[in-house]
Amino acid sequence: MRALRLEGPAPAASGPLALVELPDPEPGPGEVVVAVSACGVCRTDLQLCEGDLPARHLPIVPGHQVVGRIEAVGADVGADRIGERVGIAWIAGTCGGCRFCLSGRENLCDAARFTGWDRDGGYATAVTARADFVYPLPAGFDDLAAAPLLCGGVIGYRSLRVAGVEPGMRLGLYGFGASATCVIQVARYWDCEVHVCTRSTSEQERARALGAAWAGGYDERPPVALDAAITFAPAGEVVIRALEAVDKGATVAINAIHLDRVPEFSYDALWWERSLRSVANVTRSDVHEFLALAAEVPVRTQIEVVGLEQANEALQRLARGEIVGSAVLAV
Repeated sequence: MRALRLEGPAPAASGPLALVELPDPEPGPGEVVVAVSACGVCRTDLQLCEGDLPARHLPIVPGHQVVGRIEAVGADVGADRIGERVGIAWIAGTCGGCRFCLSGRENLCDAARFTGWDRDGGYATAVTARADFVYPLPAGFDDLAAAPLLCGGVIGYRSLRVAGVEPGMRLGLYGFGASATCVIQVARYWDCEVHVCTRSTSEQERARALGAAWAGGYDERPPVALDAAITFAPAGEVVIRALEAVDKGATVAINAIHLDRVPEFSYDALWWERSLRSVANVTRSDVHEFLALAAEVPVRTQIEVVGLEQANEALQRLARGEIVGSAVLAV
């Protein structure tokens, strides 16, 4: 099989992924082999390739927004699953027996493994996955459009839950990339009043087109106090701007696996029972719930399609902020 593999972290501009030929994967017990048709390019992939996210296994094939069809199954997996169209998301496996797993918080499992970080991901023509960590996909999305739902969409949905967002609330979104594009559609479906802060004027315009009541820059404050906010930009300064914009008792959820830093800030921004929470990974329940909701809304993804061999170029453009919506590798 063909794959784009990371041997060691390096700047995206240097083209850190090498195109390699690898043996065709074989499924182990409880696993499936998925023939990949599409894989989204995520900022987490960029952070892994550049070393902002420390590597846990090298060499590694990145990619955790994988769409394809099951072409082989291992022991303990029914042969009737062959041909099933499935998605593979960030969470690749958990122990299933710790206090976190047993309380519905498998995203916090100490033994959790992640696609494209601990085990090879979808920047390849085929990939193995645990059969209990792949997801049937709604018929309303083609393969390319479905890929961004499996990370940006799902982690955005979890962020809404962590932030305590309910229908009719005033919600702030700080940053407006692929995840926020999914979040605003769900929030508007819930009749939330959405306010967007992003440095890009084109993203501000896109936010208004998707139903934002207001859009401005990071140095601007929304015209109303927010009931909740979600930050997407990997910058601690943006987190503080969101905290300063929310109302008493509100929560700011940080949708990022890596931040540059959290700067010193006045306790007044946290006073009045405001909360600051991180969003760590997702659960299988998150994936199932969001895919069903995405089909109901329906959530529409904005994608730029590139070939598998152009993964380095996609990462470079993502680093420069040139991707509109999500880049998706057509495998």
